[in-house]
Order: sequence, then structure tokens, then C-alpha cells
Amino acid sequence: MTLPYIDLLLQQLARGNPEMERSFGRHIHWGYWPDPAAARPDSPEDYGRAAERLSLELLDLAAIEPGMRVLDAGCGFGGTIACLEERVEGLDLVGLNIDPRQLQRAAMLARPRPGSRIGFVAADACTLPFADASFDRVLAVECIFHFPSRAAFLAEVRRVLRPGGALVISDFVPAPVFAPLGRLLKQPALRRINVLGECDTSCTEAGYRRIAAESGLRVTLFRDITRHTLPTYAFLKTLVGGGRGARLARGLSTPFIGMLDLYGRTGLLRYSLARFDRA
Repeated sequence: MTLPYIDLLLQQLARGNPEMERSFGRHIHWGYWPDPAAARPDSPEDYGRAAERLSLELLDLAAIEPGMRVLDAGCGFGGTIACLEERVEGLDLVGLNIDPRQLQRAAMLARPRPGSRIGFVAADACTLPFADASFDRVLAVECIFHFPSRAAFLAEVRRVLRPGGALVISDFVPAPVFAPLGRLLKQPALRRINVLGECDTSCTEAGYRRIAAESGLRVTLFRDITRHTLPTYAFLKTLVGGGRGARLARGLSTPFIGMLDLYGRTGLLRYSLARFDRA
């Protein structure tokens, strides 16, 4: 699977772009602002802190305790694993990604403390290369829309979770009326303006509940945090409009960002957190 934004980010980071390092060097996902009015769209540092807070929101929902074994599926640059390692002792952490380049950066960023373990595996999240009942928690931070099948992923998660285990995700969840348009970003006609690559944002909250039940999981929380993520779009517009994103701006047009912003503000596409417990 080709994800142009990953290619462009890695190019900029390899060239030592300081603004890319401060904003996206640790996390490759949207930001979370407790007070959106206080966001600073001209500040890469502010965005980097907001991206860290988004990971913390998921980790609080996961309720991870010392001694647990945790899988971060689609682990990106390893920021969530590093964030977790810095806060909880004695963990056995595994980061999984289909892109070895991201894993290479993650391995440099996330280092275990004494008493903890961190490993990285290159594999498809829909065919997890792990034994049954081998994890206490599974995380999927803003990546599931890239996976070939949500149903296949949830079934694999159910298989590898131990009794009492849980999956926590963040995803762009459409309103039912918007769901049929959720596969638009997979269309070839949009590739010129779409730096995100193939995405499927057609799974509604009801769809998740159905897939979870079929997979042997139970949805225990669904939380819309769209309002807290909206400053992300202002930051991206500033990044692109000011030319500071260099080649990152290629394909990431201001109209495209504005379109996503509009979807969020109107409730058509909601940024949501969800927790699934092993039934």
C-alpha cells in the first residue's frame, strides 16, 4: 500500500527539517487540544504536544497496568509506544507496521527501560503473526482506515487478546448519511489532491458495533472527540500556506484540508475513540 504522506514525511525528516521534526517526528496523527481555542496553528511545538495528548487520551482509555503485554498495531514512528514506556513500568511492548522504514525510526525513538521490553515486527495487521491469547491490550491509533478489512483486523485482535483484554482505537467515523462517501479517498480520480493514500472511512458506529459482535468483542465506549481535534486543520493550512512544509505540501492542498475540516465541523466525519473488550 502506498501512503504518500509517509514518504514525504520520511524525506523531510531525513533532510533534518526542524519543523517536521517538532510536529511529526514522534507521532503521525491528529492533535488533541483540551481547550481548542488555545491552539496555536503557527506553532509546530504546540502541534507536537497536541499529538502527544491524543496518544495519552487513548492510553487512559486502555487502562494499561505494569506487567501487561501490549501490541500497537500500525505503530507509525513509535511515539505511542515511547509515550507508554515513559509512563508505565515493566511492560512488554510490541510495535507492528507493514512499512519497515517506519519501524526503523520507531526502534530509534522507543527504547526500553530496565525491566521493560520493546520489540518491532513488520507484518499485516489483518494477519497478526502472534499466538492466540498473547496480549492484554491492543492499540490502533489513527491507522485502521488504511487496513484492508476492519472485520479481519477485529477478528485477529479477538484471537490474540487474553481473557479480560481490550482493544482501543481512534478512527474517523462517518454519520450514517455520509457513510456511502467514505470510500471516496480510494478512488484514482482523487489521487492528485489526496496525500493520505487509500482510506476507507465508511464504517459507522453501528457498523463497528456489528463487526465487534461478529468478532467476539464488545464495544464498551464510543467517544466523539472531534471538537478537540479541529485545530489540526488550521495547523496544516498554516504549514502548507506558508510553504514551510516543503515537499510535504505536494498533494496536500488547502481545499483538501478545508474539505476535511468542513466534514468534521458539520458532524459528517467524527474523530472518535472506541474501546472493545473481549466478550
